[in-house]
Amino acid sequence: MPTKKFNPTSPARRFMTVSTFEEITKSEPERSLLTTISKNGGRNNYGRITVRHRGGGNKRKYRIIDFKRNKIGAATVIGIEYDPNRSANIALVQYEDGEKRYFLAPLGVTDGTVLVTDPAGADIKPGNAMQIQFIPVGTLIHNIELMPGKGGQLVRSAGGAAQLMAKEDKYAQVRLPSGEVRYIRLNCMATIGQVGNLDHENISIGKAGRKRHMGIRPTVRGSVMNPNDHPHGGGEGRSPIGRPGPVTPWGKPALGLKTRKKKNINDKFIVKRRGSR
Repeated sequence: MPTKKFNPTSPARRFMTVSTFEEITKSEPERSLLTTISKNGGRNNYGRITVRHRGGGNKRKYRIIDFKRNKIGAATVIGIEYDPNRSANIALVQYEDGEKRYFLAPLGVTDGTVLVTDPAGADIKPGNAMQIQFIPVGTLIHNIELMPGKGGQLVRSAGGAAQLMAKEDKYAQVRLPSGEVRYIRLNCMATIGQVGNLDHENISIGKAGRKRHMGIRPTVRGSVMNPNDHPHGGGEGRSPIGRPGPVTPWGKPALGLKTRKKKNINDKFIVKRRGSR
């Protein structure tokens, strides 16, 4: 979806861009696939803030997405919708028996497209879902399972696509968008193609109010606080950190400290780490 720019009628409008929503073909969501979301403002069951900078934002309903693709058969796309809960668009599909579900909308899928779900293999077309063992090497895939039957957990955001690199024994090597190459079981499900809404990454928020609409509150730098509020605070004028490294408001090391445990059970599934050469 291309982006739309505005004339600089105000400082907020000068750099602000929005999506043109050209892929969207249906404006109202399917009521049977909606559920409510309860906001907690980043607070836990004790009422204490455990995630900062959360709160407010527009009301929104959650769309129930079928990440498992566990119903075998063909379904016809009857609408592409905007989803306020994710960066990708969603496709409303209807099976031959009349059941409706939401799928992530792949690139190139629009109204009337028939999407097939069959673990034992289907045509290699965008939106079709099958087990990885039946997908040719080199194919772009998304919505990838980590455990068979659990539902897709990897590569679900707008523009995301992983590539199937190789197959050996019970595992396939998949290169993720981050550059990491990892083993995935051959009997895990994946969907063919790239997630749509590619221009999402090009959108410029433009103004602070737009972040508030998303439920994100302001983030204050520690260096402008008082020393009783943050270890970086205090001093006359702009001051250096004044200690060996940057820390959190509670004095824990931040920004670059490695936190991965040495004996991580998932390490054996990682062939190549992201960012490694």
